[in-house]
Amino acid sequence: MFDLTKEQLKNLYKIGENVIDLYDKALEDIEVEFKSYHQIREYNQLKVLNALQKERISDSHFTNSTGYGYADIGRDSLDKVYARVFNCESALVRPHFVSGTHAIGTALFGNLRPGDTMFAVTGSPYDTLHSIIGLTGEDNTGSLKDYGINYRQIDLKGGKVDFDSMEEILREDKSIRLVHIQRSTGYGWRNSMLISEIKDVIERVKSIRKDVICFVDNCYGEFTDTLEPTDVGADLMAGSLIKNIGGGIAPTGGYIVGKSEYVEMASYRLTTPGLGGECGSTFGVMRLLFQGLFLAPHISMEAVKGAILCSRIMELAGFEVLPKYNEKRSDIIQAVKFNDKEKLIKFCKGIQAGSPIDSFVQCEPWEMPGYEDQVIMAAGAFVQGSSIELSADAPIRDPYIAYLQGGLTFDHAKIGILIALNKIINE
Repeated sequence: MFDLTKEQLKNLYKIGENVIDLYDKALEDIEVEFKSYHQIREYNQLKVLNALQKERISDSHFTNSTGYGYADIGRDSLDKVYARVFNCESALVRPHFVSGTHAIGTALFGNLRPGDTMFAVTGSPYDTLHSIIGLTGEDNTGSLKDYGINYRQIDLKGGKVDFDSMEEILREDKSIRLVHIQRSTGYGWRNSMLISEIKDVIERVKSIRKDVICFVDNCYGEFTDTLEPTDVGADLMAGSLIKNIGGGIAPTGGYIVGKSEYVEMASYRLTTPGLGGECGSTFGVMRLLFQGLFLAPHISMEAVKGAILCSRIMELAGFEVLPKYNEKRSDIIQAVKFNDKEKLIKFCKGIQAGSPIDSFVQCEPWEMPGYEDQVIMAAGAFVQGSSIELSADAPIRDPYIAYLQGGLTFDHAKIGILIALNKIINE
């Protein structure tokens, strides 16, 4: 590290010499890992650029429609760009989705009917989906369960999909309409699902039941590989614009992509049957959604580099991490196991203190809507809740695992991580 930067860290942020020494060692270890991710970044940048060029995007697409939003050429053209990027038939990209959870819920409700079964094959879905499914919360809240849609789940076996159990259940339960695959870890202690693993799941499902919809929760995964789940057979997929694919620019929104028939059914849930994706004014945000997509391959790799640094420096400091710094990644999340509530909270408070926004705020555990446990969230972001910006969150439950993600620049990510580590070992 340059001496000037070291002096800034010591004088401005009171980072101890011991933490700086750990950083120097970590950086030496991880530099070789960055090369492959730089190649992924460049590949995806060209993919996005080509999609924008093929659809002949101009500033006339940065529309500001109102009311019904009929014939909004920006909205409709962005759908076509996303379909090209994801190599699929159709896309529904809208600022009307309030979160990735909303987009996922829309896809599920749009394509499941009473008597159908949703089958989760990568273990328990992310906490915010539990109330959508009807696993938690009160009855009569409009969950899938309330609509007579069943749910089955198999847990991972050694961090991998239990194919024997999956295939047995698919053969005997003819009510299964949709297989749910979660690419990212959620609040689990496992590696994210690699594209090759997702491909294997889809091929095995289709070998038994071609009529089953293979749905992928793609949150946190976009542009971390040269392929996306739709490249390897996913029928339907959803994610958030304030994660990877919004590039830190999109102010809100989500997307659903995949086969036309399934995307269309989801669009009827977002609006109403008969209207689908043909309505919906865009409030002047189209330029931000196009520009965010253009920046996303680069921004996503900055976040991955921050996660790799976090993995190595926290491991050097004596903590258990997943994935390891030199393991192949399929999302931007880095899990750190503290086995100590206070250290977990200190880490999250350190990330908050390193934020450009609300750095003076002390984040605390609280009863966050949609979560079963108290959750602490460090998120000093320009876009509220944007987890492509540097953030960390954790359910307050044993073994006290923090999940770090984001960082619009590697330089910012490393400073936030150093502040967080310093809080744990020097304060």
